[in-house]
Amino acid sequence: MAKKAVATLHEGSSDGRAYTKVIKMAKNPKNGAYYFDERMVPNEAVKDFFKE
Repeated sequence: MAKKAVATLHEGSSDGRAYTKVIKMAKNPKNGAYYFDERMVPNEAVKDFFKE
């Protein structure tokens, strides 16, 4: 089943490869605990994601 999900990301032109999964560790201002901010962003917006 996992192979089918991966295959659907690569179908078509390059739409599936135009996105990158990024993970950033951030600190919660309320209680000070760390959490992971995980998103799928376009390849052009990866640097902007980490500047935030």
